[in-house]
Amino acid sequence: MYTVIGGVRSRAFRVMWMLEELGQSYDMIAAAPRSDEARKYNPSGKVPALVDGDEVLTDSVALMQYLADKHGALTSPAGTPARARQDAMLFWLIDEFDAILWAAAKHSFVFPEEQRVPVIKDSLKAEFARSATQLADRLDGPYLMGDAITVPDLLAVHCINWSIGAGFEPVDDRLGEWAAGLRKRDAFKAVRARDTA
Repeated sequence: MYTVIGGVRSRAFRVMWMLEELGQSYDMIAAAPRSDEARKYNPSGKVPALVDGDEVLTDSVALMQYLADKHGALTSPAGTPARARQDAMLFWLIDEFDAILWAAAKHSFVFPEEQRVPVIKDSLKAEFARSATQLADRLDGPYLMGDAITVPDLLAVHCINWSIGAGFEPVDDRLGEWAAGLRKRDAFKAVRARDTA
């Protein structure tokens, strides 16, 4: 059985969603970022971490892809052109969605107050909106990579949810409707049900 370190309202959600989609059992230790509990598993204090037997692994996107590869689902096989396209989409999402949201978070509550530059958030919101429109234009099928759900779908939907919580403008209607459809999945709802806050 796996153990996920981090709460539902963090990037740990992505890992739990992946585990639910894969039908894998897991425990959750709802450690807050930078807490003493989180630092037991990752010296930086970042969450999530994943305990798999004797291994402690970190970074939400790396964990998602690790699980997909390990269980042979929600991913194209390594070494194929389809996987190269999937990885390109995944890395684009890290740059154009996740990194922008993380920068906004740092200037909202992560950095000490004297290091925050609140005015930067307006440009980050504009950048995210531009990227969201680009992603909407790339939608060509029920999922980002075609007819099957893959790691990038989970990452994109989680980032869209994060943008809502961070007070960003709503994404393009096409993208918003697509994300709403994925939020209806049983695996997504199962993770949401773990939120006791």
